[in-house]
Amino acid sequence: MTTTIPERSGTAFRLAKGETLVVIDQKGEQVADLLAFNADDLDEVISSGRTLDYAETIRLTTGHALYSNRSRVMLEIVADTVGTHDFLLTPCSYDTFHHFYPDLPPHRGCFGNLAAALEPYGVVPDRIPVAFNCFMNVPVDGATGKLSVLPPISKAGDSITFRAGMDLVIGLTACSAPASNGGSFKPIEYRIEPA
Repeated sequence: MTTTIPERSGTAFRLAKGETLVVIDQKGEQVADLLAFNADDLDEVISSGRTLDYAETIRLTTGHALYSNRSRVMLEIVADTVGTHDFLLTPCSYDTFHHFYPDLPPHRGCFGNLAAALEPYGVVPDRIPVAFNCFMNVPVDGATGKLSVLPPISKAGDSITFRAGMDLVIGLTACSAPASNGGSFKPIEYRIEPA
């Protein structure tokens, strides 16, 4: 069964070891922030630093693993029709909107959506780390190191598929930041497939 996350919102759910999570960009050019926590010990959480260190690249795609802060595989990327994602930038928040979009109405962003969705699982806001930003397009200038946030290259129906390496609590959003999504907001779909 496919579940839809409405635009500018988020959800959380359990994903058992061996199960597969398929994240689908339903309409194209829409980012989905993904977090993972060890379902049995919330102090073990997805780690951008560990993952990028072990992968030796910021271009994570099929064949790469997403590691925890304890250097254990949380998720393996087993399929990817896009190949461009971000694991550098933190979830957007009220503060993000004040910083980058001072003329727009503030929004709690992915951070607030993740905090609300994960609260029933015992995750407090200060435990929220850098998310794996599915479909987000953040090129890095080779000479200056400057980051740019460009519209996603994902098209309608594109997807990324993860296999769980342990029992997890997953947080997932349909991102709320205008620049991340090419200036518009769309839903994200996901489905869980059995081991």
